[in-house]
Amino acid sequence: MKFFIDTANLAQIKEAHEMGVLDGVTTNPSLMAKEGISGHERVIEHYKTICGITDGDVSAEVIATTFDEMVAEGEALAKLHERIVVKVPMIKEGVKAIKYFTSRGIKTNCTLVFSAGQALLAAKAGATYVSPFIGRLDDVSTDGLGLIEDIRTIYDNYGYATQILAASARHPMHIVECAKIGADVVTAPLSAIAALLKHPLTDNGLAQFLADYKKAASQAAIG
Repeated sequence: MKFFIDTANLAQIKEAHEMGVLDGVTTNPSLMAKEGISGHERVIEHYKTICGITDGDVSAEVIATTFDEMVAEGEALAKLHERIVVKVPMIKEGVKAIKYFTSRGIKTNCTLVFSAGQALLAAKAGATYVSPFIGRLDDVSTDGLGLIEDIRTIYDNYGYATQILAASARHPMHIVECAKIGADVVTAPLSAIAALLKHPLTDNGLAQFLADYKKAASQAAIG
């Protein structure tokens, strides 16, 4: 399973890359604003900078909601860098835009997916990625991981090449469960990815190893 980091924070993207676990980046206008990135030119330059850090795909979201405007905006984004994936909302005009982009070799990420039916439409239109928002579904007492399972079954039944990008992952168990179910990609904050490192037995074991080493070294010095 591929790990994408869901942020516009350059320091966090660099940290994930240096850890050796970064396969790509997803971001959106809200995450850009959180980092103080506003204005078209600054946003464009920020996307370019992100593409220079990661070796994987970078999802760049369109703001438009009409077909013609999404096409114009998406084509401009795709020209920024070969790693750019045009992120399109799951609406009727968005599905039409995905079909258009796919026919022209532009990679797409269908976002704001909350049902298996929506994921099926995105795959039929040729989306490169489909992003079911598991955390947001959990927030309204709906089984987000169950949706991933349903989409996996449908895609496997018919051989769709669209990759399942589990989005809105909130914690390390979301990531582990997505891997068990068969999501192709998970996108999560760095904190959730880094939390996979932690286990109390690892911490206790390392502390014991270091204590034993220090004791042995002290005895050797005395001897």
